[in-house]
Amino acid sequence: MINVSNPMFDVIKSDLAELDEGLTGAVASSVELVTEVGTHLVSAGGKRIRPALCLLAAHGGPDFDLKRVLPLAEALELIHTASLVHDDVLDEADTRRGQATANAKWNNQVAILSGDYIFARAFGLIADSTYGEHVSRRLAELVCNLSVGEIIQNHTVYQAVKDLDNYYGRIQKKTADFLEICCELGGLVGGMPEVDTRKLAEYGHCIGMAFQITDDLLDILQTSEQIGKPAGNDIRQGIVTLPVIHALNVSPNAAELERIVTDPEMTDEMVDRALAIVKATDGIELAKQQADDYLERARAVLPASLPADIREAFLMVTDFIGDRDF
Repeated sequence: MINVSNPMFDVIKSDLAELDEGLTGAVASSVELVTEVGTHLVSAGGKRIRPALCLLAAHGGPDFDLKRVLPLAEALELIHTASLVHDDVLDEADTRRGQATANAKWNNQVAILSGDYIFARAFGLIADSTYGEHVSRRLAELVCNLSVGEIIQNHTVYQAVKDLDNYYGRIQKKTADFLEICCELGGLVGGMPEVDTRKLAEYGHCIGMAFQITDDLLDILQTSEQIGKPAGNDIRQGIVTLPVIHALNVSPNAAELERIVTDPEMTDEMVDRALAIVKATDGIELAKQQADDYLERARAVLPASLPADIREAFLMVTDFIGDRDF
C-alpha cells in the first residue's frame, strides 16, 4: 500500500484506493490457492509508484477518465508484481518488503506459475480495453525489456564486470524503461499532446535511472531491517552495481574485492569485507551524484502544460527518490 503519511500522491489518493480494490479483484481465481497467492502478493505493500505515475500523467491531459485509465494502471502494477515474484525465485529471496516471498511461503513452482498467472491477468485487463495497438505493443516491449535486463544480469553474476555501460544498460531495462512507459502511456490515455507525452516519458526514464541507482546504494548502506531484505544482498548474489564497479576500477584493494564478488561460496564475513572496501572509495558519492543528476534532468523536462497540483506531485516524486532511505 501507499504510505498515507507521504503526501506525494495526495492528489490521486482516491484513485489509488480504487486501484487497490481493482488489483484484488484482478488476481481472483476460481482456484482458492491461486487467489490466496495473488492476494498475498498484491497486498504485500510497496509504494505503487508505477501505477501512480500513470495516473498522474493521465491527470495531466484534457481527457482524464478514471474508469478508462484504471485497467492500464492496474496492469502496470501487476506486471511489476509478477516480475518481482520471478526475481525472488532467481535470487532465492525469503523476504520482500518485510514479508515472506511467494517462494518462501509456498515453493518455487507455485511462485513461478503465480507470476505467469499475474502476467496473464495484466494483459487480460488491456485486452478488455479500448487503448489501441500502441499500448499493447509498448507493454509487450516492457516485459521483453524486463526479461532481457534479467538475462543480462544473470549472465554476468559472480563476474567482476567493470564496464559501466553494461550497468547502465541493465538498469535501464530493469527499471527506467518501466517508469518511462508508465508516464508515456498515462499521458497518452489522458489525451496529452505528443510533445508533452515525450517529455513525460523522458521524466520517467530519468527518475527510473535515479531510482535504481538509489536502490543499489541502499543495498550497500542500509541494514536488513531498514530495506526489508538482506543488506549486501546484491554482492552476495554476485551482482555488481555502480559503487562496486567503481571500487573494482579504483580501489587499492580491487584484487581482493574481485576475488570476493566472483566467489559463489562467499561467507558473511566476505560480504562485510566487500562492503568495507566499497565504502572506502568515493563510489558512494559518485553514485549519489549520478542519481542527483538524473533527478535534476527529470525536474527540468516536466511539461509546462501540467496542472499545478499534478506538476507538484511529479516534483515530490523526484524529491522522494532523492531522499529515500528505504
